[in-house]
Amino acid sequence: MALLVVLGGGESGVGTAILAQKKGYDVFVSDRGEIKKKYKDVLSHYGIDWEEGKHSEDRVLVAEIVMKSPGIPDMAPLVKKLVQKGIPVVSEIEFASKYTDAKIIGITGSNGKTTTTMLTNHLLQSAGLKVGMAGNIGDSYAKMVAENDFEYYVLEISSFQLDGIIDFQPNIAVITNITPDHLDRYDYKFENYIASKFRIAMNQTETDYLIYDADDEVIVSWLEANPVKSKLMPFSLKKSFKEGTYLEDNKITIRTLIDTITMRTDALALEGQHNVKNTMAAATIAKLVSIRKDTIRECISNFQGAPHRLEKVLKISHVQYINDSKATNVNATYYALDSVKTQTVWIVGGVDKGNDYKALMPLVREKVKAIICLGMDNEKIKETFGNVVDLVVETFAMEEAVKVAYKIAERGETVLLSPACASFDLFENYEDRGNQFKNCVKNL
Repeated sequence: MALLVVLGGGESGVGTAILAQKKGYDVFVSDRGEIKKKYKDVLSHYGIDWEEGKHSEDRVLVAEIVMKSPGIPDMAPLVKKLVQKGIPVVSEIEFASKYTDAKIIGITGSNGKTTTTMLTNHLLQSAGLKVGMAGNIGDSYAKMVAENDFEYYVLEISSFQLDGIIDFQPNIAVITNITPDHLDRYDYKFENYIASKFRIAMNQTETDYLIYDADDEVIVSWLEANPVKSKLMPFSLKKSFKEGTYLEDNKITIRTLIDTITMRTDALALEGQHNVKNTMAAATIAKLVSIRKDTIRECISNFQGAPHRLEKVLKISHVQYINDSKATNVNATYYALDSVKTQTVWIVGGVDKGNDYKALMPLVREKVKAIICLGMDNEKIKETFGNVVDLVVETFAMEEAVKVAYKIAERGETVLLSPACASFDLFENYEDRGNQFKNCVKNL
């Protein structure tokens, strides 16, 4: 019996262990940290062998195949040893895709992928298709493959997951945009990160589709230099296409060789130009899988956005509080500041992933009256904006940050949590950060 070792006992790891066992592998789960009780219970239920607090190399280095959690870097010493021994190290999406005949829609990008994934799932479900949503969002993809028989999978896929693919081939791939992010994992080279994102299309053939933002110069120039085999379906706010999706006279037009569909932008449930693009991407997918025009129009008008993404929490004393905790990079925060129309008290900070904040400077000058830093190391933020914003306050807990914001913000203004950074210095994850923000606002 072939041995599959899973590195990391979280959602994707445990899901992979279940699928691997079902497919006849001998399975061993190894986590250098502590495995959560709910996952230990699942592993015990299935009789899967596991360890925590260490990686036993004598057990790991004899594997036929290893699935590693996306959080473990390729440069980790154990991963390097596996590669040197010629043992395949793959991601969950690579492993699970081998065991399903479902159509696969893979969505990646620096920003907008969660919203696009959720809207696509909403469109397909509303059309009555049997669909599973997984990847970087929701339940484990591998566990879904083990337990369900879906016609479609809509997968939100990170660059880390794409780094671990060999044969993964989505029928429809989406790249929402590419801006510098996670550069600490890519030798601080933007081109390495771009190449990682484009792995989503590397196994596609002429019968597959690549949907992408044609206004994104990074994507367009990379495609010119590195052509793909898939059929291209661009979307744009500025250009029109014979085949693709574009904006004209406040209408979104989706044009294929077969027919054309138009939708008014004032009917969109989601606000902001970036959400027009997310809607374009999702609606293009819906068109390619032959969902009826009326269903597409109805879905984009009633969709509720992703939690922790420009989520309006409460208005207190005529001040709007907005939770954008999911903004873990500069570009996401740019969208947030751009969408706010009032003077703003901006809560920012966390674990910096090699951020360059200069792109935010025009918006900060125009809209930000005060900055509240929320992180263990705020030097870069203070250096960048200290001379631009009159008031910069350092805080080290969410309750403190919200209370300071409450004192500073005046009638008609906005308090915006849009950290532009990862959350792991003070919080479990961006959801924990966003939930703490919402609770603190509700307790004001």
